[in-house]
Amino acid sequence: MRLDDETESQNVEDRRGGGGFGGGRATIGIGTIVVALAASYFFGIDPRVVLEGASALQGGRQQAQPQAQHQGAPATDAGAVFTRKVLGNIERTWTTIFSTQLHEQYQPPKLVMFKNATPTACGTGQTAMGPFYCPGDRKVYIDLGFYDDLRRRFGAGGDFAQAYVIAHEVGHHVQNLLGISGKVDAARRRSSEARSNALSVRMELQADCFAGVWANNAQRANQRLIEPGDFEQGLKTAAAIGDDRLQQQGQGYVVPESFTHGSSEQRVYWLRRGLESGELSACDTFAAR
Repeated sequence: MRLDDETESQNVEDRRGGGGFGGGRATIGIGTIVVALAASYFFGIDPRVVLEGASALQGGRQQAQPQAQHQGAPATDAGAVFTRKVLGNIERTWTTIFSTQLHEQYQPPKLVMFKNATPTACGTGQTAMGPFYCPGDRKVYIDLGFYDDLRRRFGAGGDFAQAYVIAHEVGHHVQNLLGISGKVDAARRRSSEARSNALSVRMELQADCFAGVWANNAQRANQRLIEPGDFEQGLKTAAAIGDDRLQQQGQGYVVPESFTHGSSEQRVYWLRRGLESGELSACDTFAAR
């Protein structure tokens, strides 16, 4: 990706400088972190299930609240600058998409950069959970060390792979704005575990498709932004983090009914669908068989 001409987003909160927890700090043991990792390590749509459960396991749901953070000059480390520039492009692109395709005004999310742990409206966010979107405060949370994890653990490095991570989480924000998240959450509460997992998969695949819609429209707006091989890099990343691939690597066998994010084939299909169409209407994963 060529981001030289991109304007950095101002909707970024940097909590990496320490502090972050007010009052009594909620502590989470290693066993809970392992559960969180297994449940939603990659691109979790709703971490509240894991986070609130963790609070209960610690003897009650003590909700840590973020303290006021001093925001001086924006951090100039490469990861922070990259993240702000990508988010800035995502904001401008979705503003255009909402205007042209929905005739509505886009409301961008905040993005929080943190290290190790941070309080959220969905509970305590942990690095081990990977990037996630919290609908309760409409914020995307990311420990920038995740970019290194993509490269080291899954061979999915590169600028566009990292941008795809952010775009996927913003895709969940779009679902929230469109009322999709609330309807699916309500349906999941009334469903069996298997049905709830199936709905979660469709949510995740739609966020993949929305990430593709962003990239398609971003490229049309700026032909210099996307470089040769970028889209292929994104598709490779989607394949690397399919539930079947992760389960096979982690436990040596695959349990399809336990999928919550979709198989490698499904994730590649829906990301590609968004990349090729650029249309929100192409991303109805709930109507697909």
